[in-house]
Amino acid sequence: MADKILSGIPVSTGIAIGKAFFVNRNHKAHLPRHTVSAAMMDAEVARLHDAFAAVEAELTAIREQVPADLRDYGLLIDTHVLMLKDPKLSGVAEEYIRTLGLNCAWALEKAVADQEAAFGAVHDPYIRERMQDVRVVADKVQAKLIGRETDLTAIPGRVIIMAHDLTPADTVEIQVSRIMGFATVRGGKTSHTGIMARSMGIPALVGVDMLEDVVHDGDLVVIDGLTGKIVVNPTEAELEDYNERAAHFEDYTLKIKRGCQLPAETYDGSRVQVLANIELVEEIPAALDNGAEGVGLYRTEYAYLNRTDLPGEDELAEKYIDLAAILSPRKVVFRTLDLGADKFISAFGELNETNPAMGLRAIRFCLRNPELFKSQLRAILRASAYGNVSLMFPMISGVKEVRQAKAWLAQAKAELRREGVDFNPEMPVGIMIELPSAVMIADFLAREVDFFSIGTNDLIQYSIGVDRTNHHVSYLYQPLHPATLRTIKLVVDAAHQAGIEVSLCGEVASDPFCVPILLGMGIDSLSLTPQAIPGIKRIIRQTNMHDCRKLLRKVLECRTVSRINGLVMDNIFKSFPDEVTFFSSLLENDESPS
Repeated sequence: MADKILSGIPVSTGIAIGKAFFVNRNHKAHLPRHTVSAAMMDAEVARLHDAFAAVEAELTAIREQVPADLRDYGLLIDTHVLMLKDPKLSGVAEEYIRTLGLNCAWALEKAVADQEAAFGAVHDPYIRERMQDVRVVADKVQAKLIGRETDLTAIPGRVIIMAHDLTPADTVEIQVSRIMGFATVRGGKTSHTGIMARSMGIPALVGVDMLEDVVHDGDLVVIDGLTGKIVVNPTEAELEDYNERAAHFEDYTLKIKRGCQLPAETYDGSRVQVLANIELVEEIPAALDNGAEGVGLYRTEYAYLNRTDLPGEDELAEKYIDLAAILSPRKVVFRTLDLGADKFISAFGELNETNPAMGLRAIRFCLRNPELFKSQLRAILRASAYGNVSLMFPMISGVKEVRQAKAWLAQAKAELRREGVDFNPEMPVGIMIELPSAVMIADFLAREVDFFSIGTNDLIQYSIGVDRTNHHVSYLYQPLHPATLRTIKLVVDAAHQAGIEVSLCGEVASDPFCVPILLGMGIDSLSLTPQAIPGIKRIIRQTNMHDCRKLLRKVLECRTVSRINGLVMDNIFKSFPDEVTFFSSLLENDESPS
């Protein structure tokens, strides 16, 4: 048996086998914690600001050296530089030095803990993970303060990188040709480590507990980005097995990539549009390379995070215009701001909500703050003059919210028209269906908009009443739950009866076990993470609508998740023989297909 098997969150698929090499470890154990006298406070504050300035200068220099193949990370490094320039983090730390007499490293740690507490109350895991940016910046400053910086250029040969965390700047400093894979203690599914690894095409795991305790420099490790495992010092038999898996995955990847630019069309001629979910303009090349026909969900929240001020209309318009122009004539769907008041404490005052997941967030927050909302609407409208732009409103619970949002959109159009600013007056407007209330009145809502987009991540959680990030109940989060499937079908039927299109943009869209059922329902488009597009397109191209509808009828008659899982698994293995071995390797460590 291997010395140890660790589990993490797979954020980039594939299998890597090689020697472990740590580029940084958690330095908290070495963080000095002591008080300083009043006479020493000025010197301690100066040390703090000098460290911030030094890290800012280093990141700025790295930013200027970003090679062409890593230019995607430039904006991420820019974000960290802006955070270092922002006086909020350093200002709070300085206040703790002067009021509590803390040494600078301790004061900075306390300032970061304050922000972590605020982010920790946020329901959306995507938003929570943006706190990683604050922590990354603080860690670099603290390493500077305590003299524990790592030389990232001194990597011996080709290795698998182990780290407490990795930043875009770290990756630029490391010689990319020497990296076989990543594993980090920190991070989540949408963390920048995953974005980097996927862009580089190497396996990666994040959120690996005990990584720093179990793995040592020079250990032979297997990074399994398919099942989320790290095998430390595998046996000969285990090594042979993983070498075979790695070879099969490479062959499978090459096979599906060869056809990824072909249309997603079934044997009997039914077309499904396959789009990408992205958050940064820099992700467009990867999306198009993987066969995306456009962007079905552009998350606009990133521009609002980790800053004390709000982005202005011109700043937003510049980003949105770039995105629309680059993708034109392909579609791009902008989701309006999907944040809560807890993310704008400095601008709106602290909001004490016992259940922020059902509180003042998304469209509710925007309607409560119309100037912020209208600024974004004007920016999206301005971008519509440069490409095939649509917008959609998130977390809609009723008709009144849709009409209120459309009223603000009409006002924004009227203002731009008076100002002589170009925009597309016929820009399509849709809504996210992610609340049970929206499902039950989908027929009413369909008369108000041009399209639906089903957000299954939230819809499943709200419908079944389960927090998928809570390990005590995460087993109940079942995409193939009978209630989930009936809910999605109800929405699709309501949309088509009203003559509008319906898309699906949650994780279900990238689940090969769910796609045949979604096709049977008549979903018009799927929007998913770019890396999943080639495989999903291949599934679509190997099926036909007759079989999908037949499977759907059988599934809708089932009363239990286990029965549905069995039917779907049998269908996948019978209909897609080339995928059997690949999917079997994924299922060996997972009892259900979803």
